[in-house]
Amino acid sequence: MHDLAHRLRRLPPSCGPVRIVAVDGHAGSGKSTFTGQLAKALDGAPVLHLDDLATHEELFGWTERLLTQVITPLGRGETAHYFPYDWHARHFGPPRALPPAPVVLVEGVGAGRRALRPFLAGLLWMEFPREEAWARGRSRDGAEQRDFWDGWVEAEREHFAKDPSRPHADFLVRQLREGYEVLTGPSGTVGPDHGVTHGDGPPAVC
Repeated sequence: MHDLAHRLRRLPPSCGPVRIVAVDGHAGSGKSTFTGQLAKALDGAPVLHLDDLATHEELFGWTERLLTQVITPLGRGETAHYFPYDWHARHFGPPRALPPAPVVLVEGVGAGRRALRPFLAGLLWMEFPREEAWARGRSRDGAEQRDFWDGWVEAEREHFAKDPSRPHADFLVRQLREGYEVLTGPSGTVGPDHGVTHGDGPPAVC
């Protein structure tokens, strides 16, 4: 994990002074847990969870909010302010600050989408079979979210069919019994070398 953090810090800025690094993958593939550990290895790098920009009605319709509320101000070297969505109250909450740190992590399904890639310094893909990821997510969220998951799976299939992220990933992240394995991704364009690195820390659980 620390080796990966070191490599990400060495990337050229991609959005003003900021290196935006996306962590994408299927729902339930362990993105949030991995991103949290990577943020710690980056000395507390800010994290934007795309769940905060999506809504019940727009599971993948958050591009304009991301570009306007986050990408534009970060590109000017300013602190971004976005309005996180409250999934229980079903409305957007008060603004939350996202500072223009050297590395900012954007985590969520579709983080490597076409509209965002021009602003990314790097794209990481969680290498986890989609059916297993969805089953893990369903188990995590329980029976009360069954209807939501039915709609989500259909929406995710449609999204990645039209706008796949994995072919553009710089790194593939595989969960091990302990920690992670980071491999060169299909794009293979990030960093001076493309060796295998082994992360540390507990395995991802969500």
